[in-house]
Amino acid sequence: MEALARAADHELRVYLVGGTTAVLMGWRSSTIDVDLVMSPEDDALLRAIPAIKERLRVNVELASPLDFIPVPPGWEDRSPLIARIGRVSFHHFDLYAQALAKLERGHRQDVVDVREMIGRGLVTGSRLLSYFEQVEPELYRYPALDPPSFRRAVEVAARGTG
Repeated sequence: MEALARAADHELRVYLVGGTTAVLMGWRSSTIDVDLVMSPEDDALLRAIPAIKERLRVNVELASPLDFIPVPPGWEDRSPLIARIGRVSFHHFDLYAQALAKLERGHRQDVVDVREMIGRGLVTGSRLLSYFEQVEPELYRYPALDPPSFRRAVEVAARGTG
């Protein structure tokens, strides 16, 4: 985060996603990459990412739930603050959107992450299902998704089974 903040040339927010959230919140000790999205985009930071990746030996990808599932408006306000460093405010991307994106992808580690999120009280099963129902009408915009399978995965996670 410090390396990214040093590179930024104006005020912006960086939203961290996935394994980075898991590491920072303490249920994983490492992640294979740092997924993030920034708002607004900062050309200086984008240009600095390759050197940061090389120096820190970490993969950085510009990816978030917005790329894979519908996310309700206001996600920025639902994204918990991690820290403010220099001109950059770092946030965890909306935790419910992260949980849904993980359930949609369905990898073993993703399901474990969602269980951890629920177990730690970061998301609740009932609110997760409600959040899904809010975005369900927009799933047609993501033709790679299988809405019935996605719903089943959310229902199983919300019940705490599977």
